[in-house]
Amino acid sequence: MKFRNYLILILAFLFQGISAQIKDPVKFKYNINSLPNNEYEAVLTATIDKNWHIYSKDLPPDSGIPTEMKVTSKDGIQLIGKVVEVGKKHDEFSEAFGAQIVYYSDLVQFKQKFKLKNNSKPANVVAEITYQTCDDRVCLAPNTLEFEQKVAPSAAGTTVITNDEAAPETNAGLDSANVTEPAETVAAKAVSPAPSEQKGLKVASIEHENPLTDCGVTKQKNSENFWTYLLLGFFGGLIALLTPCVFPMIPLTVSFFTKGSKNKAKGRRDAMIYGFFILLIFVLLSVPFHIVDGIAGNIFNEISTSVWLNVTFFLIFLFFAGSFFGYYDITLPSSIANKSSKAEEAGGLIGIFFMALTLVIVSFSCTGPILGSLLGSAVTGSANVPLLLTYALAGFGLSWAIIFGLLALFPQALQSLPKSGGWMNTVKVVLGFIELGLALKFLSKADLVSKTFFLKRELFIALWIVITIGLVLYLFGKIRFPHDDKKPKISWARKLFGVLGIAFTVYLIQGLFPGERPKLQHLSGILPPINVSYLHDEKDGILGMHPEHDYFKAIEVAKKENKPLLIDFTGFGCENCRKMEEFVWSEPDILPMLQNDVVLASLYVDDKEELPIHEQTSVDMGNGQKKKVKTIGDKWSLFQQINFNNNSQPHYVLMTPDGKVINHPVSGYMPKEDFKNFLKCGIEFFKNKP
Repeated sequence: MKFRNYLILILAFLFQGISAQIKDPVKFKYNINSLPNNEYEAVLTATIDKNWHIYSKDLPPDSGIPTEMKVTSKDGIQLIGKVVEVGKKHDEFSEAFGAQIVYYSDLVQFKQKFKLKNNSKPANVVAEITYQTCDDRVCLAPNTLEFEQKVAPSAAGTTVITNDEAAPETNAGLDSANVTEPAETVAAKAVSPAPSEQKGLKVASIEHENPLTDCGVTKQKNSENFWTYLLLGFFGGLIALLTPCVFPMIPLTVSFFTKGSKNKAKGRRDAMIYGFFILLIFVLLSVPFHIVDGIAGNIFNEISTSVWLNVTFFLIFLFFAGSFFGYYDITLPSSIANKSSKAEEAGGLIGIFFMALTLVIVSFSCTGPILGSLLGSAVTGSANVPLLLTYALAGFGLSWAIIFGLLALFPQALQSLPKSGGWMNTVKVVLGFIELGLALKFLSKADLVSKTFFLKRELFIALWIVITIGLVLYLFGKIRFPHDDKKPKISWARKLFGVLGIAFTVYLIQGLFPGERPKLQHLSGILPPINVSYLHDEKDGILGMHPEHDYFKAIEVAKKENKPLLIDFTGFGCENCRKMEEFVWSEPDILPMLQNDVVLASLYVDDKEELPIHEQTSVDMGNGQKKKVKTIGDKWSLFQQINFNNNSQPHYVLMTPDGKVINHPVSGYMPKEDFKNFLKCGIEFFKNKP
């Protein structure tokens, strides 16, 4: 009864004012369908908000929280077969979990067939579902809902389903059922508790909206950084300009516009238009990807996790590397270039456009592998491939447009450009070594998705070391390729990059040896995860720390040690929580603060250990739906919601030992500097506060 009372308090608290922090991205409907041969089908239909997903019932151990549906009845039913899932399925490898995971977006149904043990009387059939909802930044606490409907067999042998809702509609070919009420409506039905019941999980001192200070919190950014791809494309374009396919054409093209016309102003204007058309052509190259994405929105996600596609990318990158090394050239059919070249004779804007198109075509042998690298990284690294490619290709074309445009405006700068020569082949060969290194990324992804785990972290690093040593030997003239001079001149630039290669090799070597903290964090998005390793050993605790798992015990420890309390709302199945621990917590300027300056309380909202029987209960949400509370995870999930108006993980809160919030809490996976500022601000405020 005590536990039930504070659950009533929770609903009353929500009624008083629920903020946008509480997320409810999944709505369920429950329906029972009549089937032939006196069989029935219980159907739970989940409608999922955009960018959110729930996991399948079939997940590997120690990964996400699998969805679990149970159908029961006190009146007696016999289950037929297992639960069946129907919906928009996604299957991909999770680097954080080191396993293949399956999840659903938009709409999914969970179906269970059954028979009544007694066909002569009605039966109340209960469907219970436990699930977790995630997006690309946060995971919400696992939720358990319960639905109930009555099946009433008639004398004629047909079935009447008792249902207060209107007849269900169909949606995308899936069955439909009753929509649950929003949280605000449910809260309005709650009964306000008496003042004597203001105990339990609601902590009166916690005022998360009015912290003691507002420092140390940066507005969190969108996880997709399109401008980064624009910048990468820009630098890729600059590198391509230095290759032997493009660089010799710069002075010829600029001179054509500045000297080929008596009107120098018109010549420079035409050169600027030429640069614009180059930019336009590269942007247009991304249009087919938008069309494909519009036809099949999930195609790039499926491609990025395809074993065979990643193996194909690996082989393509090896092929690109061979081209850069000078063993063969990658070119488009000569007929395409010839037709484009003839179209230049049209003159005017059309002629300038086809001049730009000719440049793009004839330079393909050098630009193709670089553009292929951009394509590969975008397809396997993001959910919004077409837009990322547009930014990357726009950056690529922009660099060319700027160079041609500036040189047209200031043609005297042509005199300062280096002369064509062997150094351009050196640039190509260096790019070949880079292509070899990138190829291993795709082989590693295929290895992880297929669960062969052959290319472990140390082997990957060792191969990169071999490639880097090969690059260093080339830069110092110890090895040569087909188009190199027999006696190459080792310039100061080659020596400088050779020294940088040696430094990078030394940096990589440290990843071959075990340590107290994860190594090579700057390469965390490329290397295999730390658990795919010859050296991996499951250790007790997190990075050598042993956090408390109960808020009330942790607050007592904080009082005893006179330290601020860091609450970490987390979950065993929270991918972003693992990423924060491995890639952010482990940083040398953050880990000491966690180890020495705070008391850490990791509250797992998906802990499946059951509460004592007398504390287990359910809350009637209306329309046959009940919210079940029976585990420790349910407890801390509710604690987070009623005290911080938040139900996402990871979620971090800094508090004083007397239970006051120091600065604004933060959520989700975030850059290291943002988390560092959050911690540093709160710790310094606590130390300096009288």
